[in-house]
Amino acid sequence: MPRLGVTRIFDALVMSPRIMRPVESTTDLDEGRRGFAARAWQRAYDGLLAAQRERPLAPQDLWRLALASYLVGAEADFTRALQEAHQAHADAGESLEAVRAAFWLGQHLASKGEFARGSGWFARAARIVEGDEGEGAGRGYVLLQSAYQSLIQGAYAASTEASVEATSVGQRFGDKDLVALAIHVQGRALLRLGRLVEGLAALDEAMLAVTSDELSPVATGLIYCSVLGACREVDALRRAQEWTEALSDWCERQPDMVAYSGECLVSRAEIHQRRGEWGRALDELQLALDRFERGSGLGSAGPAFYQQGEVYRLRGEFAAAEQAYHAASRAGRGPQPGLALLRLSQGDPAAASAALRRALAEVRDPLKRAKLLPSLTESALELGDVDCAIEACDELERIAAQWGGGVLDAVAAHARGAIELASGVAEKALDPLRRALRAWDTMGVPYEAARVRVLLATACRLLGDEEGAEMELQAARAELERLGAAPALARLEPLPGRSKARDHGLTPREQEVLSWLATGLTNRAIGKKLFISEKTVARHVANIYGKLGLSSRAAATAYAYEHDLLDSGT
Repeated sequence: MPRLGVTRIFDALVMSPRIMRPVESTTDLDEGRRGFAARAWQRAYDGLLAAQRERPLAPQDLWRLALASYLVGAEADFTRALQEAHQAHADAGESLEAVRAAFWLGQHLASKGEFARGSGWFARAARIVEGDEGEGAGRGYVLLQSAYQSLIQGAYAASTEASVEATSVGQRFGDKDLVALAIHVQGRALLRLGRLVEGLAALDEAMLAVTSDELSPVATGLIYCSVLGACREVDALRRAQEWTEALSDWCERQPDMVAYSGECLVSRAEIHQRRGEWGRALDELQLALDRFERGSGLGSAGPAFYQQGEVYRLRGEFAAAEQAYHAASRAGRGPQPGLALLRLSQGDPAAASAALRRALAEVRDPLKRAKLLPSLTESALELGDVDCAIEACDELERIAAQWGGGVLDAVAAHARGAIELASGVAEKALDPLRRALRAWDTMGVPYEAARVRVLLATACRLLGDEEGAEMELQAARAELERLGAAPALARLEPLPGRSKARDHGLTPREQEVLSWLATGLTNRAIGKKLFISEKTVARHVANIYGKLGLSSRAAATAYAYEHDLLDSGT
């Protein structure tokens, strides 16, 4: 067998004249080969598997069977066929093909959490390359694995160096899969080094090979899913949308392909959720769960369950959200910050804050911390702990300054505006809130835009601009009603009319507490003003929320101004 790159092997398998030559009678092997050439993966799998039951397959057909097995979700047959292909190539002295088979076996097993077996196959590939004195494209695959390993271990400079060298080897030997895989690993490592522009450019270059249909199916799917993961990691929302659409097109052209389709559906669902298309998101997620169950199993479905929880939480279906977050946790995807935000929506900011603090204590990676810090800021403000909120927001802004652009910048501005508002400095809240609103509107994220409008309405009211406040609230209410965001709607006070003090049911002490709360004071500061304990203030705040049907300090502040409940002494 000539020493070809993986992509060229795939092309040779697809275009082989032996596959396409007309025959008088069709055997299982013929049917499998024809299905493979047409990328009808189920047909290819059925035919090749049936042919193997009759007699041993040649190495080329073992590769076909391995690829078809993987793509239809028959992972046990994939592993077995690739092992047989590896052995056949090794027996024939075809070291390069044996190395490639060992590399893909190691990758697959490691991705399934079988690290010891995966490591064994990587070590075997390295030993074969050493036996060949490190010559040829096989060395590039060993370098590629080293780059992957360094990336996982956080040695990003070493990963970059190894991936650059692997790219050079792939280019020298014309191995398109190796080149694209190495460039994409380089991109991920550069992102982790904070070199955002260079990293995204490398990912775009790898995706150019993918979308040009230059690669084998297994490399195509791996790069698609990895690049989408990187885009989500740095919140490159527009790129994520673009590459998700490309992945969707690729999957739809191969309707019986199970591998990668679940990940594609989860990515599409996340885009729908961001756009406020929550019903479509849930439909996509159910399809994704069905695909995972057919393929790698629900143990790989953690992201799908988590996204279900997010949509259910936003719609106010709290029991379903709780169930989904717990399913995500069982499948290996941590439930935070979604579960903490659920507790916040249920009126338990203390539980939310505790869970987020615990999660942050376990995370050192800045981008992972950036996913948790906005929720900690929000829960801290609900508790009246402005100092904690400021500390979390400061860290979030530092991370955004290094990896920001788009979502991270908007989240940081949103948090800063909320803190200024809670601190009673409404005029300083306006600029960050306006920046956040522009960013969410530009990115087409209506739910977050509506949340910012609620804060802007409170700021306008505190500054005496009743007309501006009402306009912001009306815009927010209209969007939240369209989305079906029941919990967020429940936090909005009625726009028309003003009730007087005698109508709200608050005791004189509760009204005093509300008056001071509306100035932005923390529970501790209110206690000092009124000569009562912080615990007593917290009990009064809980009573105020219950009597007024509110669940946040911002909503209570807006209610106090809207209904003339401020004490002139404050």
